[in-house]
Amino acid sequence: MTPALPDVAALPDALLLLDYVGIAVFAVSGALLAAEKKQTLVTFIFFAVVTGVGGGTLRDLLISAPVFWVHTNATLLICIAAALAVWIFSRDSFAGKALLWFDAIGLAAYATYGAAKAINFGVAPVPAFAMGVMTACVGGIIRDVLAGEPSILMRPELYVTAAALASGLFVTLTLFGAAPGLAALVAGLAGFSLRGAAIARGLSLPAYDR
Repeated sequence: MTPALPDVAALPDALLLLDYVGIAVFAVSGALLAAEKKQTLVTFIFFAVVTGVGGGTLRDLLISAPVFWVHTNATLLICIAAALAVWIFSRDSFAGKALLWFDAIGLAAYATYGAAKAINFGVAPVPAFAMGVMTACVGGIIRDVLAGEPSILMRPELYVTAAALASGLFVTLTLFGAAPGLAALVAGLAGFSLRGAAIARGLSLPAYDR
């Protein structure tokens, strides 16, 4: 008999909220990039959906979980609503910095939630950490590749490192017995703070120069 999969609803409400926050702000970041490229509303929606669900989709496939957006209407409706909001309210001067900050919020939230969901599905701590990083980064990578932008992986400022901090800190705190809600709050704030410092001050890791 095939064992029953863990119930995602068993995750604390604070972690489920992180999922929705990650979806929404990544969807907004995708739509903002479409705005910078002066695209049509259909492209706005497409970029919002791809950015909002890309990382989580790959995560769920790898941990053998039901793909999170297939059996609910809410996820795609959030992405569509985000695209419509950007279409209605964005301005040329708004999109540039907003894209970075919305992406930073989504990065921290999704890295934390991705690690939490992996742990809930019985994934070992190190792969769970990797799932958090993947959840946070893959949507943005797909977004940039489709838009013909330099991939976030190729930019000098801290990005994947911030996702790794959030994901790794959540896994570590959980292993030491911290409550999931508290671990998520600390990890998410740490990841966002590091990414925010990178945006504001241009922090980066040293590049290979040999």
